[in-house]
Amino acid sequence: MDQVGVGIIGAGFVASLHCEALRRVPEARLVAVASPSPGHAEAFARKHDIPHAYTDYRALLERTDIQMVTLALPNDLHCAATLDAAAAGKHVVCEKPMALNLAECDRMIEACRAAGVKLMYAEELCFAPKYVRAKELADEGALGRVYLVKQSECHYGPHSDWFWDVNRSGGGVLMDMGCHSIEFARWIYGKPRALSVYAQLGTYVHGSRTRGEDHSVCIIEFEGNRIGIAENSWARTGGVDDRAELYGSAGLTVADLLRGSSLITFSEPGYGYAVEKAPDTRGWTFTMFEETWNYGFPQEMAHFVRCVRDDLTPMETGEDGRQVMEIICAAYASARTGQKVSLPFRTEAKRPIELWKQV
Repeated sequence: MDQVGVGIIGAGFVASLHCEALRRVPEARLVAVASPSPGHAEAFARKHDIPHAYTDYRALLERTDIQMVTLALPNDLHCAATLDAAAAGKHVVCEKPMALNLAECDRMIEACRAAGVKLMYAEELCFAPKYVRAKELADEGALGRVYLVKQSECHYGPHSDWFWDVNRSGGGVLMDMGCHSIEFARWIYGKPRALSVYAQLGTYVHGSRTRGEDHSVCIIEFEGNRIGIAENSWARTGGVDDRAELYGSAGLTVADLLRGSSLITFSEPGYGYAVEKAPDTRGWTFTMFEETWNYGFPQEMAHFVRCVRDDLTPMETGEDGRQVMEIICAAYASARTGQKVSLPFRTEAKRPIELWKQV
């Protein structure tokens, strides 16, 4: 096939990022969007010039001119949508985190395997240009033997109300952004086996909005005497901060994803696009420029589309998403006990946050 027909399930902020990214991929053709919220899909289709809009995503899945769907949905809907897409013979790009729990991850992986479709895990940091260059430095030996990878994404809270509801999200900032940091470390190291995790979680600023944690720190021990540190926050004012540090026996590199491509801005009322991701843009902030490109969304979607078109193995798979979920679950358990938790980790918890405290 010359082009891959794509349907977007969801019509919010992340769906807009997917749409903007796919517009930059010549091998992709946007066919339809679906959202159950009245009028949302139609408005999204008009804004982005997408031919078809549906309130029921199952109608979108019936289209024979769609080969791949992207899931820009709340966490609690990922599993059902993936199972339906697999049953319809559609390849799936699932946004992070993969699901609400390990059992759902397993069902999604098995359904896609049985249907002969690809389950691709949307971890855009593995495609962000600055982070790709950092990995190249590590891989070519410029830093010596890399033994420590630190990654953090911090801002003042998520853009949609469902994130604050642990019944829908499964947890707080560790589920929302810690998944990025964990997979980033796995990717830099070449995806080795994780041996243990220690985590400190707390709700320091947004206790009136959520029962989930708004700041998290995780230390992950990987085989080969290597460490990953994931620090993530919904309690950080001043806009989005996203950076990585790689330390090796012969050097180090620090990649600030946004500061080198941003404007320094002071605004009393706050301003536009960044409000979607970081609600408080009043005062001094770093105004993002070309956010979609800097975060690697077009590069990520181009890779996934080519995997479908040319039957290639994705760089980020459902199995990767499950590994991240297993580490996240172990981190919540560690935060409850205050002890390091060994991996592999098995749990039947419906939501990771239940391993930390009652909700």
